[in-house]
Amino acid sequence: MLMRLAYLAVTNAFSALRLLPISDRDKDVEILVLRHQLAVLQRQLGPSRPGFTRADRAFLSALLAPLPRDVLHRLQLLVRPDTVLRWHRDLMRSRHARASRPRRTGRPRTVGSIRMLVLRLVKENPQWGYRRIHGELAILGVKVAASTVWEILKAEGIEPAPERATTTWSAFLRSQAEAILACDFLETVTLTGQRLHVLAVIEHATRRIRVLGATIHPTADWVTQAARNLVMDIEDAGLTVKYLIRDRDGKYPLGFDAVLHDAGIKVVLSGVRMPRMNSVMERWVLTCRRELLDRVLIWNTRHLMHVLREFEIHYNFHRPHQGLNQAAPLRAVPTPITEPDRINGLCILRDDRLGGTLHEYRPAA
Repeated sequence: MLMRLAYLAVTNAFSALRLLPISDRDKDVEILVLRHQLAVLQRQLGPSRPGFTRADRAFLSALLAPLPRDVLHRLQLLVRPDTVLRWHRDLMRSRHARASRPRRTGRPRTVGSIRMLVLRLVKENPQWGYRRIHGELAILGVKVAASTVWEILKAEGIEPAPERATTTWSAFLRSQAEAILACDFLETVTLTGQRLHVLAVIEHATRRIRVLGATIHPTADWVTQAARNLVMDIEDAGLTVKYLIRDRDGKYPLGFDAVLHDAGIKVVLSGVRMPRMNSVMERWVLTCRRELLDRVLIWNTRHLMHVLREFEIHYNFHRPHQGLNQAAPLRAVPTPITEPDRINGLCILRDDRLGGTLHEYRPAA
């Protein structure tokens, strides 16, 4: 309506300016012509009434309201003079109503940072309800009503705590990473076409890899002995392991699980054809294939174990990991070089493993 009213005001203002150079005689003639055309239109409309928009009513009432009533009666209008005066009264009444309307009161809108904090607490603590979150905010010194926390959760479509408190597999892995091992078999082929099987174990928390062995035939006795060797390595390292994740491969005999059970380690089986449930181990298998096995020709079992031992040392002591903030499993990130030599620049040396298959870089002493 405001845009329409402004448009009518501007166009009629230009029309008024156009009338300034016209003489009174020409104006009278134009008025007579317009009055006659209006009479013709009224005969054609008959009893039906033309439609006026709110902007038309406001504009006509603003122009005609100051005129006396007798002048309004002499004018040939499409509506009665009383209608024009009623339009004007309605316009003034709505204006006074808006001016006297009380200002909206109530609680101010929640600050965006508080909303982000509430959503962060829910994401990191799915078992917390809105009352628990409100209490945590009170401890942090954030003053907000419990109903406001409930409204934020409802607006984001977050279910109540009992319906979202189920522990997901990823949350379980993150919370128990210090006590989780994962193992898997990977296969490779020698130059003669002989298939070799490798059993490896990785620590979830440190990403340290242990290659337990490689064999042509992974018999039950061989796999069980590998489990015994793993238990001894864990005891020597002083680790506290509660779970070991493995798939449902038939290469694992009952003795494998029995040895781990006697050591206080619970075996957790991943789902059928669900490698993401053992994603940490599966990622290492992919890394081993891409960075080592796909680039080396394996002669026999002995050569394979030599290659894997070299890669194990490289992986544990040098290769950076994103999950460890670019540190290696058994080596922390060194002190950053803030001021390199301005003359010679960074002096970096390269060490090769397996004839240059693996490159390791270090700063010169």
